[in-house]
Amino acid sequence: MTQEHFHSIVTAFQQMSHWEMAAALMGVAYILLAAEESQWCWLFAFFSTLVYTVLFWHDQLPMQALLNFYYMGMAIYGFWAWHKHGKQTDTLKISRWPWLWHIGFIVVGIAVSAVVSAYLQKTGQSQSPVLDAYTTVFSVMNTWLIARKVLENWLYWAVIDGAATLLYVQTGYYATAALFVLNTILAIVGFISWVKLYRQQRS
Repeated sequence: MTQEHFHSIVTAFQQMSHWEMAAALMGVAYILLAAEESQWCWLFAFFSTLVYTVLFWHDQLPMQALLNFYYMGMAIYGFWAWHKHGKQTDTLKISRWPWLWHIGFIVVGIAVSAVVSAYLQKTGQSQSPVLDAYTTVFSVMNTWLIARKVLENWLYWAVIDGAATLLYVQTGYYATAALFVLNTILAIVGFISWVKLYRQQRS
């Protein structure tokens, strides 16, 4: 990282609004609580994405606003799904997908992302249409996996957040990019945590 980039990141953090900072911190809390398999992670997810929806809409970023609005809905569903199975006799357990399911998941994601990317390139609605399309599509799909407690969702998040970091650097959102570096690390931590929980529930 060059000194110029570091200075840009520091400046970007200094210029962040209180609402944006609050949303970012709640997003970190969501990941940490999800790694511990706490249903309260969804409460932080809801309010974090609510703030981001308003901020992105105000800043004329409709795709990101719609993505976060979708996250709000999934936060409600995730809380309901985890709470519904919260009894000891009916626990929504961490599960793993067969390799063929993952192949299908990736193929569908790539196909849909390619279509969205082509649309964004044609209309010129994105500064980085390829990364914008792929991160958005796979984020939408992967949110369903974490709501259903599929173990491998954390590996997908690590890749998605890593790609999103590059996207935000390219578009000048340095503070958000720095936060997504943290999210990438936390996704790996979440995977390790769920692996331990998965092994415990199978023993």
